[in-house]
Amino acid sequence: MISAGFPAPPLRGIDLPGPFFIAFYSLAIMLGIVLAVVVATRLWKSRGGSSDDVFSAMLWAVLFGIVGARIYHVLSSPDAYFGEGGDILGIFQIWEGGLGIIGAVAAGSAAVWIFCRRSGIKFGAFADAIVPGVILAQAVGRWGNWFNQELYGATTNLPWGLQIDTDQQHQALPDGASELTTFHPTFLYESLWNLLGFVALILLYRRFHFKQGLLAWTYVAYYGLGRFWVESLRVDEAAKSTQYPLEVIGLDWRLNQIIAVLIFLAAVIALVWLFSRRPRTDEALAEELHIYTAGSPQRSPQALTEDGEDDLESADNGEDEGEDHDEAADDLDTESESGSVSSSQQ
Repeated sequence: MISAGFPAPPLRGIDLPGPFFIAFYSLAIMLGIVLAVVVATRLWKSRGGSSDDVFSAMLWAVLFGIVGARIYHVLSSPDAYFGEGGDILGIFQIWEGGLGIIGAVAAGSAAVWIFCRRSGIKFGAFADAIVPGVILAQAVGRWGNWFNQELYGATTNLPWGLQIDTDQQHQALPDGASELTTFHPTFLYESLWNLLGFVALILLYRRFHFKQGLLAWTYVAYYGLGRFWVESLRVDEAAKSTQYPLEVIGLDWRLNQIIAVLIFLAAVIALVWLFSRRPRTDEALAEELHIYTAGSPQRSPQALTEDGEDDLESADNGEDEGEDHDEAADDLDTESESGSVSSSQQ
């Protein structure tokens, strides 16, 4: 084994009897999902939400996310499956790697939006609570790329240069590279970028009460920016297999880089729109921060369902009607007293 600043992993997984194999890549993703659920549950409950909301939403998000991640990977690297010498059955071998996180986030977000619509939960408020967990899951899941010996950059002599074990590597090394060559560990760069984003989002969530959806779009912008940077460093086989649709105008950006830029720009536009919206009145802000206890003691207005908002309106109407009834009763009492006085005088 060649020594390096950042050595290759000794194993890609655990062999079990028969054809079964537990890939560390899959375990890294599963650990990330568990951490995302734990973090999202704590944050959602801190705003008056229910843990059941998080578990139900995450179940659909994970299922949709895995399918979306695989579809995105296949579409962005079609030659590996449909090109000359490609293996179309390899589409289903997700344990070998190849899950596009952009597709996972897009499909998972769609699943959460559907869940919120069906459950009557405010999507913006719910998204704000789960994005810190999502970016933490991405930071942990990126270590699966280390076990699979993928997602690395150009050659480097830096102390943290990554070694690629050719005995385990199931993809060809870049031209001119040897067992002594070390590479930029771009998976590590993205993991650290996401970890820094997690800390920032947690601090923002706990210390400030932003407009609903603002924190979620901040995550999208932050991730898009970091992903573009990481993609610009990659030279691994998966990166080379993606298309270059902008070559006609002189840009050698890969598909992943273009998508990252579009994601970043969309998030910036959304953030500008949120900031430009009319400021909330003091009454609206007070209502949002007030804990709603009627019928659902665990919900706050930031976690309110649409039904909850209707209940608040009904409660307000009920209070108005009650005041009207009280005024009518006072009028009747006054008339009764006047009648009693008149009778006494007679």
